[in-house]
Amino acid sequence: MTPAKVLITGSGLYTPANAIDNDALVASYNAWVDAENARHREAIEAGERDALAHSSSEFIVKASGIHSRYVLDAEGILDPERMRPKLDERDNDSPGIQCEMALAASHEALAAAGVEAADIDLVIVACSNLERPYPAVAVELQRALGTGGYAFDMNVACSSATFAIDNAANAIRSGGVRRALVVNPEVCSAHLNFRDRDSHFIFGDACTALVLESDQVATAETRFEVLGTRLVTQFSNAIRNNAGFLNRVTDADPQAADKLFVQEGRRVFKEVCPMVAQLIRDHLESLDIAPGTLSRLWLHQANRHMNDLIARRVLGQEPAPDQAPIILDRYANTSSAGSIIAFHLHHQDLEPGATGVVCSFGAGYSAGCVVIRRD
Repeated sequence: MTPAKVLITGSGLYTPANAIDNDALVASYNAWVDAENARHREAIEAGERDALAHSSSEFIVKASGIHSRYVLDAEGILDPERMRPKLDERDNDSPGIQCEMALAASHEALAAAGVEAADIDLVIVACSNLERPYPAVAVELQRALGTGGYAFDMNVACSSATFAIDNAANAIRSGGVRRALVVNPEVCSAHLNFRDRDSHFIFGDACTALVLESDQVATAETRFEVLGTRLVTQFSNAIRNNAGFLNRVTDADPQAADKLFVQEGRRVFKEVCPMVAQLIRDHLESLDIAPGTLSRLWLHQANRHMNDLIARRVLGQEPAPDQAPIILDRYANTSSAGSIIAFHLHHQDLEPGATGVVCSFGAGYSAGCVVIRRD
């Protein structure tokens, strides 16, 4: 029996209402820096500690290409006394924050695919940080949507979406699932240290959703066949977050900087870019697709310089503006949601037969490559 073709038939995006541009973020950060330097003036003057340096919008754009970001809460982040989102704790009978984000993105994706929630056989919630260990957010979403089948959570940091697409596609090819929903609710502002000059600007919040279907049941007019998926992992401490349930029993300081996002940026750039470019090129070669024939690269939206370098190495030339679309200028790094946002906003113009690559990469190291073709 010939395995079913796997199609992406719908996408959805939830964007928070609050946006913070670089100028506002810098003003908050610099106000905190001034207060800290004043508090430690004697130690600084005695040479016992270094004065903290200001940030600037120009520095942020030059380092990352980011101009703004969307967040669930802006007030708490911009308060120099707090500098983190303020999100109210919810009781156990209320929908979780990530479930609410996922519902909005999922409804849009289901509508685009022309699929009823009850016809979904598998729900995967995949993101870099889940709001709780259990019960699974995916199972909560399953109940809220009214889908059938089964659901589970998974975390492969910034590669979570592409790893989940691989899982969903394999489930459909096996015949056990006809339709799957992959959802990526990223609350990145909650694990970002807004008092770290080198990273306080990196992340934003968003949620994406994709519907994947067997070609035997899909009815959507706009559809992309999944030609293949390829995944790779390689252990590295260059990107890390040490927050976890064991912090309580090791008596670790929950406010310590390493309980938030930390990275060695230059090392990540040097090690990840060639790994990802090679992954994509090897994957394309295995499918007999020449890199120069690609119509689009929907890359992980972490850093403009990384995306430009990877695109050049894959294509062998400078990409045209529409060949490797950038959305991080206004969304910032939304972890696993980034490449899917790029796809969601930049796929309708492609003609039948056009090929493209969805690729995400990040902590682990991990990287996932999904090659698709407009059906």
